[in-house]
Amino acid sequence: MRGVATLNTWIVERVRGRSRPLPTRVGPCANCGAPVDGAFCARCGQETAIELPTARQFLRDAAGRYVALDGRLWRTIAVLCARPGVLTREYLAGRRRRYVRPGRLFLVLSLALFAVLRLGTSAPLIVVDPSDGPDGPRIAIGAPPPAPGSQGAPGGTTVLDIGLTNNLDIILDDSSPAWLAPLRPRIAAFNALPREQKANQLLDGMLRYGPYAAVALLPVFAALMQLAYVGRRRAHPTRPSRYAAHLVFGAHNHAYMMLAMLAFSVLPLGPVRVAVMLWSLAYLPWSMRTVYGGRWIGIAARLVVVAAMYLVCFVAACIGLLIAAVMLR
Repeated sequence: MRGVATLNTWIVERVRGRSRPLPTRVGPCANCGAPVDGAFCARCGQETAIELPTARQFLRDAAGRYVALDGRLWRTIAVLCARPGVLTREYLAGRRRRYVRPGRLFLVLSLALFAVLRLGTSAPLIVVDPSDGPDGPRIAIGAPPPAPGSQGAPGGTTVLDIGLTNNLDIILDDSSPAWLAPLRPRIAAFNALPREQKANQLLDGMLRYGPYAAVALLPVFAALMQLAYVGRRRAHPTRPSRYAAHLVFGAHNHAYMMLAMLAFSVLPLGPVRVAVMLWSLAYLPWSMRTVYGGRWIGIAARLVVVAAMYLVCFVAACIGLLIAAVMLR
């Protein structure tokens, strides 16, 4: 079947005048060893004339395989930006051939975003407020430890107490969980670095491992959407209910956010950035209305709940990026 498909592709290109005559050879197949007499092996479908591709052919094949440079990518991006939720609805309806698949679209745009950020982002400017003291205010994440001399809440424990000062020193409280103990030597070595070097390491690490955090947040968002729309579907019998459908919805919305952030980072015009920001604020509720239906009041209520819970997960992902930037140098 592979040989037939490849032969059909060659025939189309030959008719268009964009291909050279199909090379052939006689002898055993280099892949499976079967005897061949033609352009393709009858057993495995591999071409029989093995030649190294040119640089242009190599890049075109790689790009076309993963981002569909045959026109589907630009069609997908146009629909993704201008018609919120339509890509998800088309995918769930089975009309998938004309668009890039949601997982591939999300992955390509997330990699493109973080690549552009790594290439175009300079070292952050560190400003310390003198009124906050030499180290600046501490930003603690998690439940604070009990005050000295107090009993604390019955059975209460500190889930996570990690701080970052204006001097970019990471503070790990003694009451933090025991599984964070291996971090202490690395944190001590990190705190001994100059301030500028710490800023560069944090920025580089967070941009390097940012795509992993984005991939981890996608199934979390899908689970939150499933919780938001749990229940009977009498009023909306066609409303998506399976987790995979919510995952497709999340992939498309995350892909748009990656594209919006990419446009926001490369477009220098202020009015264009404002337009992108305003459209992004309206994008998710509009997309929810297109895919799930329902009244705007219900969409707004679900959006508030999902946004609040997702924000907690996003903060946890940022903490993970912070730890990865310190631990994985």
